[in-house]
Amino acid sequence: RYPEGVPLITMFIHPSMIEMLDASVDDAIERNSWIDSLTILPTLCGSQDAYKILSLCPSVQSALKSNKALIVGETYVLSDGFIKDVFSRLEKDMPSLAVASLSTPMLGDGKQLTKESKGGRDSARSSELNEESGGRAGTERGSKKKKGKSSGNSKSSTIEIAQDNEEVIPTKSKKNQRKGKDSSASHVSESKRSKENNVDVPSEDWIIDKILALVPEFEEQGIDDREAVLKPLANHLRPMLLTSWNEKRKAMLAENSDRMKHVLDNMQKKLDESYLNMQLYEKALDLFEDDQSTSVVLHRHLLRTTGTSIVDFLLINLDVYNKLRNGITVEESQSSEPISLSPGERSSLAKNLHGSLSAKASALVESLDGKRVDTFMTALSAAAEESGLYLRKLDKKLEKALVHSYRKDLTSQVSLETDPVSLLPKVVSSLYMKVYNKALQAPGRAMFTAVSRLKGKLDDSAYKTLMDYHSATVALLSLMSAPSNDEEGGSADQISSKKEFLESLMPTLKSLVLGTPLAQE
Repeated sequence: RYPEGVPLITMFIHPSMIEMLDASVDDAIERNSWIDSLTILPTLCGSQDAYKILSLCPSVQSALKSNKALIVGETYVLSDGFIKDVFSRLEKDMPSLAVASLSTPMLGDGKQLTKESKGGRDSARSSELNEESGGRAGTERGSKKKKGKSSGNSKSSTIEIAQDNEEVIPTKSKKNQRKGKDSSASHVSESKRSKENNVDVPSEDWIIDKILALVPEFEEQGIDDREAVLKPLANHLRPMLLTSWNEKRKAMLAENSDRMKHVLDNMQKKLDESYLNMQLYEKALDLFEDDQSTSVVLHRHLLRTTGTSIVDFLLINLDVYNKLRNGITVEESQSSEPISLSPGERSSLAKNLHGSLSAKASALVESLDGKRVDTFMTALSAAAEESGLYLRKLDKKLEKALVHSYRKDLTSQVSLETDPVSLLPKVVSSLYMKVYNKALQAPGRAMFTAVSRLKGKLDDSAYKTLMDYHSATVALLSLMSAPSNDEEGGSADQISSKKEFLESLMPTLKSLVLGTPLAQE
């Protein structure tokens, strides 16, 4: 009855309908754009019929055969130029995604990539159209075999890509690190790096959200079936993004290798110095174990000063190393001053680290809020070991050399100090080195107790000078901290007078360090 009619799934159409759609598709491909065939075809035409018509369009057959187009959602034809444009724009966002992935599990794993790259209905149908365009007509059974083969190849190629991504940089093991002083802590263990060195492809949701942001026309046209339209496009782009990112990452790793070694060597050097000092300061805490309240103050002070600086330095450098290892560019700090982190920043950096190192770094951060230095030292040891760093123990020989250097440095500081308030803790620390051979780090709250412990260790005049200076310092600080309208608040004249009094005592106080007579027992 209709000799020219073309049979579809649910209807017949005139050949002119194919010609009309073919012209529109050809125009979209030439303009590096995309088209939804349902916007051209009659409203009665469903997605299956639209897909059938597309398979009969010469421009579609030619484009699929030459890889110049992709069909998704049965009705959408995306030109190769359009896909490349989306890919290039997504590619530019990959570095920022890689940085975010260090703290957020936004990136998928290789298994998920392999699973989703096996091929869906759209990729299979595209292969089928390629077969038809090449004139390879076959039975239904033969077509299914071809689909299966295509799916298998996709899986195989994806596995190869995933294997390429598992890049391992040879390093020394922890056991070998401890064999030599020079190379003991210059490298992170190979086993940890091989497990954590894999920045994988972006998640499907991330790609889809980016596509919708880059091509708002998709949402405007009412694409609400993410599974049928956007998911196949996302799965098509993921292997491309992975390959591109891995190539850039390998290049960056080559550029970053020297910087990574420098970061590790610097971490080990600074950690050696800080950890030895911390052990030296910790020994002075034993003098106050019989005074619980003062002991807690001294422990907390040491944690908030030396302990905090160690943690901040370690976290900042582990974060830099982590980024460099993942092929991310990190600007080198121009300042030589140590960086102080807020509690929130410490917690965030610790959580950004990988696996068990993150847990141990978080425990280290939490130990800063504790009341015991020994708890902190245990947490520091665990975090350092997990990082492949070596903590140098303070033996008698090292302690003797460190005490001598510390005493010499303190004496120099006392000699050069010009601020009357800052002078007192330095003098007290110097006296503790002379009397107890301990490096005391005492805050203002513990200064009275620290000075009191020197009674009987200095002659009476020296002890009286120290107590008088302490009392005058407390009085000056009270005047300076009290509000000006408060009854106890001091005027500028009172503050100036008290400060001048302290300055007059400074030579006498300094003499206690430069030549202090010990009490005769």
